[in-house]
Amino acid sequence: MSDLRAERDTWSMADCSIARTLEIVGTRTAMLILREAFPGTRRFDDFARRVGIGEPATAARLKELTAAGLLERVPYREPGQRTRYAYQLTDKGRDFLPVLTALRQWGDTWVAGEQGRPVVARYKRCGGEVRAVLRCEEGHEVPFGESYLDAGPGLLRLEPDAS
Repeated sequence: MSDLRAERDTWSMADCSIARTLEIVGTRTAMLILREAFPGTRRFDDFARRVGIGEPATAARLKELTAAGLLERVPYREPGQRTRYAYQLTDKGRDFLPVLTALRQWGDTWVAGEQGRPVVARYKRCGGEVRAVLRCEEGHEVPFGESYLDAGPGLLRLEPDAS
């Protein structure tokens, strides 16, 4: 392992995965729409009502999340009504669950009200609490301070200063 701090100074953050993710889900309403999609909210009006936002904001966020591939539009028709569209999570959207779980877990610990956390996620098979845990690919839990950043294949490097 080289001197990572010195090496990181040569890394460009122009292609940062966190920044790219925030371009897609970095608004409060986008995160709350995704929060609602996981337990099964599908219809436009239900998203607007449950998130507490107006129709223009709901339409904009659903359009953005659909364009980014986290949600897909699925046609449905009630008897005697015109065809409408519901929204469902894609594989890409379902992969966002650990992020929401980690946010909820952090919020439960640091910003929950006096009465405690409002919901608890449980595993259907055993009833155990679902938590986000940092693990390496070998299965070890990784505590804070026990990991480091390494250059990946997509890393852009800064050009050396010519002065």
